[in-house]
Amino acid sequence: MSTGLVGLKPGAERFVGEPSRKSSSFIDGVMALLERTEYRRCETGEDREEIFHLRYRSYRAHGFVPETKGQIVQDDLDDLPNCYNFAVYIDKRLVSTVRLHQIDRENPLGPVTKGFGDIMSPLIEQGDTCINPSMLAADPELAREYRALPYVSLRLVIAAYEHFRSTYCACLIRQEHTAFYRRIFGARQMSPERIYPPISIPLMLFGGVCAKEFGPIVERFPFFLSARSEQRLLFERGSAHHTPPLTVLPTAKYSKHAA
Repeated sequence: MSTGLVGLKPGAERFVGEPSRKSSSFIDGVMALLERTEYRRCETGEDREEIFHLRYRSYRAHGFVPETKGQIVQDDLDDLPNCYNFAVYIDKRLVSTVRLHQIDRENPLGPVTKGFGDIMSPLIEQGDTCINPSMLAADPELAREYRALPYVSLRLVIAAYEHFRSTYCACLIRQEHTAFYRRIFGARQMSPERIYPPISIPLMLFGGVCAKEFGPIVERFPFFLSARSEQRLLFERGSAHHTPPLTVLPTAKYSKHAA
């Protein structure tokens, strides 16, 4: 989440900050959008190129990156073995993307350790783990149609925690999105702002202990639920010849009924 809710319009900002308590109409609305949603883990050149271009369109529309000939946003962290890049499709259209790093002693690199290593690396060295969302971006034109898009996209964060059982969830966000992450994810500020290239705006480290925060979150917002089968499809990796499924369908409604 290294740039927060990039690509969302002001109306969407009000929407995602709206629910202060469990609202059946709000939950039903997100559940209905999940019915039209597909996730794709992007590991091939063509899929990766598509989400790198989406990042650029989103960040460029907000002036966060300079104009470039290649019109992509990517970095060396995209090629790490602990990196998971996802595309989010609604009605078969690419609307957003988010990148996750599962950071541990064997794989200690990710945006939070690269930009805030003085804070995060000691935790990893002592044996803690961290799920680190970043590069969240939405299509600047399509995002206005889907005001619940942040929940649909960031649902992957809690699915990742359920799969990896990470100690912490930490990310880099802009000042204007702190209220959202405090209210929805229970995150707290862990550092002052810093510049984190290639984004030309100050970002701050936000995070929390997953086991403490995510249980109440899922109870409050059951669209964050996911079945073990969905988690395996999203995050398991096999041999070099194994390729991830083309798309993964959300299982929140089935998990909700089973809960």
